[in-house]
Amino acid sequence: MRISDGPVPKHAQLRLILEQMCDEELSPGDPIPGERALEETYGVSRITVRRAIGDLVAAGKLRRIRGKGTFVAPSPLVSHLHLASFSDEMEAQKVQASSTILLAERAPAPAQVSDFFGTDPGTPHIHLRRLRLGDGEPYAIDDAWYNATLVPDLLDHDVDTSVYTLLEQDYGLGVTEADQTVTAVNAGESDAPLLDVPPGAALLHILRHARSGPHNIELCASVYRTDRYRLNARVGRP
Repeated sequence: MRISDGPVPKHAQLRLILEQMCDEELSPGDPIPGERALEETYGVSRITVRRAIGDLVAAGKLRRIRGKGTFVAPSPLVSHLHLASFSDEMEAQKVQASSTILLAERAPAPAQVSDFFGTDPGTPHIHLRRLRLGDGEPYAIDDAWYNATLVPDLLDHDVDTSVYTLLEQDYGLGVTEADQTVTAVNAGESDAPLLDVPPGAALLHILRHARSGPHNIELCASVYRTDRYRLNARVGRP
């Protein structure tokens, strides 16, 4: 199949072909054909190939790994603004969720956390910071505090998995509601390498105050890669 001259630019034609290839033939993490193979297969120049690939990298469909090649990017996580754990949202979209523990400790809580949990300033609570992965690729960093007056031995459990499942099954404290605030932030020097983005890259910041019935149970600040996380909401006019 060769790309022909016409009203649609050649790089745009190749971009559509590659996008269809990603959707129908390849899976996240699979490599796409090399630049020379694409040139020969579709009868286009190296410039055309690089422009088509560059467009798909910018759109989040492909990702380049220096010295290795270009690969199909991980599927974006789409949240419909319902109350669900990261693990549950991943499972619903057939993406394998996992975590890397960055920090797990019982420590004096900041004032914002103590106020939310209704405890004296400096009261120790559970601090858990995790890198959240989907199919082995970084999606987000969760920086969460849990109410130690309710779950004092939380860190004795396997917190690599869903903490919300632990809260419900082991403590009878399933999260029933939460207030969330969504803002845009830039990746800092510490978060950028973990998320595999350049410093200053745009991230989605979500601050969640979660409750289990009458109990304030979790305060979590998360940052998400904008190419791997989307918020969808249906709104109506009253």
